[in-house]
This record gives sequence, C-alpha cells and structure tokens, in this order.
Amino acid sequence: MNVAYVYPWDIVGDPSAPDRLAGLGVDAVALAASYHSTRAATPYHPSHRVLDVPYPAFYLPIRPSSWSRLVPAAPTWTAEDAYLQARDALKAVGLQVHAWTVLTHNSHLGTANPDLVVRNAFGDPYPYALCPAHEDVLDYCERLVQEILTVGEPDGLILEACGPMGFGHQSVHEKTSGADWTPADADLLSLCFCSSCADRYPPATRDRVRAAIDRAQPSGQTTTADTHPVTIDQALGELTDDVRALRVELSASLRRRLIAVARRTAPNVPITLHANPDPWAAGAFAALPTGEPEADVLVASCWGDPATDATRLTHLKDLSTAGQRIGAYVLTLPPRPADAAVLADQLSTYAKAGATEFHLYHAGLASPQRLSALSEALRHHA
Repeated sequence: MNVAYVYPWDIVGDPSAPDRLAGLGVDAVALAASYHSTRAATPYHPSHRVLDVPYPAFYLPIRPSSWSRLVPAAPTWTAEDAYLQARDALKAVGLQVHAWTVLTHNSHLGTANPDLVVRNAFGDPYPYALCPAHEDVLDYCERLVQEILTVGEPDGLILEACGPMGFGHQSVHEKTSGADWTPADADLLSLCFCSSCADRYPPATRDRVRAAIDRAQPSGQTTTADTHPVTIDQALGELTDDVRALRVELSASLRRRLIAVARRTAPNVPITLHANPDPWAAGAFAALPTGEPEADVLVASCWGDPATDATRLTHLKDLSTAGQRIGAYVLTLPPRPADAAVLADQLSTYAKAGATEFHLYHAGLASPQRLSALSEALRHHA
C-alpha cells in the first residue's frame, strides 16, 4: 500500500483534488485530522495559493462532552468539519482515507497549559511539546484518538508525535543554530525535567546534563572540544541506562494506552506508527527501540541521506513482527529534485532496506512537475 499525505484544506474547495490524487497511483490518502501550526503553499487550490495556519487545530466537529481539561481548537481558515468533507470526497474516487493524527505536538494547548509541557534541565519550557508524563496529556491523547475513530470513521489510523517532543523544532524565525550545539547537546536538551519527570531520574541527572551542555567539569572548569562528549551516552555516563529506560517508557506508555483505546473503539482499523528505533529519539517519530507488535505498520522517516535512511529502515524491519508492514516516509519536496529517475532509485533503496510501502510527503504541496515525477517513480517501482 502506498499513501499520499495531504491536509484537509488541500481538498475542501478544490473539486479537482480527489482525481488528481487518485491519478498518482496511490492506494490511500493520509488526511490530517489533528495537526500543528504551519504555513502551506496550495499550488492547485482555486481560492488561494498560500494558507497561514497560526495554531494547531482539530479538523472534525468539536463535541464539548468528549473532552476534559484539554480541548483542541477549531480552525478558522477552513471548515470546522473539513476532515469529514475531504474524507467523503476522497472516498468517492475510490481512495482509502487514513486519519493522520498529531498527538503531543501542540503549541496552542502547551501555551495555555505551561504546567504540562516539556522543560529542559535549565527549566526552559517548550510550549509546542506536551509531556506525556502528565495524566492530563495522556487523557487528551486518548480522547483525541477515540474521537477521530468515532466521528471520523477512517480506514486507518496514523499516530505521529506519539511520545515527548524534544529540542528540535522549526518554530517561527528559529534562532538556535548559532549556539553551535552538537547532536549530543540536542539530545540532552530534549530530556524533560518537568514536575512529572524530574524526580524520576537518578540523583544529580539534572546537574550532569547542565554541565555537559555548558561544557563544564564538575569543578566548574570548561572542557575542551576534545574532551566534550560526542554522544548522549558519553555525557550521562553511569546514569545512561536509567535515564534511557525512563525516556523510552514515556513513549511506550503513551503508545500502549492509545493502541488499547483504538482497538476498543475500532477493532478492525489498522494502526500505523511514525517511529524511530533510536532510544533517544524525540519528535514526530517517537522512540521505538524494542518494536511494537500491536501496531500494523511501522513507518520510518526517509527525509535525509538515502543510505542513512535505509539503515534506519533496516533497524525498524529487524524490530518488526511477522506480518507487520514497514513504511518509508519519503520526502518528495525540496531539496529532493523533481526527477522521476532519482526518486525511483530512492524508492528502490528503501524497498531493499525493508520498506513494503511508501508514505509520500506531500501531495498537496508538490508542484505539477513533482507529482508527475512521483507518479512515474511509483509506476517504475511497481
């Protein structure tokens, strides 16, 4: 099965969209049911070319009785039932519709509830990142999944940000690269020390993390580049195993609860996880270092160097169970060229690494040249 990702506003108000997507040669569309803020090009829409989405929103009707402390926001830039309108239009041309569900990545709810967000070792809040160590966040995610399955009636459920978000985030006018923090620093800055997380770590973990980021020895003297740890494991030393286990459990506990809710609500709807085998992963592709046998599909990000992506896919394949499908989340936008041969070669690389289906980002943003290249590459691979 190949899946094209789109937003509801790509479909609603554009009668040509369903046939255009069906013509790509995909089997299903991943339609955003809950999504974070963005600024999107809409090159095909008859009414607009750029759409500003200033806050995260829920694209199904919001029924107040279905929610508790955390209630998602409705969109003002498209219809409040945009998911349902788009779903019906897509199914009318024979496409399956999978509910693309973003969970803990929500700046609207995080800003309004600062006690529930990820905080680094210095106490700095990440308002875009709800921390799943809080029961209110777990409850919100459960309600979100149940409401999407009940009201949206999708053919599949795709779970993104199914764990704690971390330091890496493309926010408005991001100004962090000049600090020259290393990948290890980013991992350290992704560890959460909110009120629900801080006391779970071994003693002195916070001090160890702060010292590593500030390049300081316990004595307070600055380290040199040669002595600065190059991995988070080196930075944490003897604390590594305990911290890693706690970190992985944040994603695992959320994942288990959501899968249980989904199976009770819609037992026959397949569940796809956006996942990363790296135990320190923090972001849209949550840590999944030991696999998840209850999911139907495990999808790895393939937005970088194809060889590195292939290694990640192979690792995820090794963690899979018999019958479980592996998906490659393939970037078809810049900096990837609009070249069918290049794209077909990349798809072949991912297939050899274990991918049995392709998740294609993003069919609503890609230019006509890119869509043509994508369609040709899919035909070549088939």
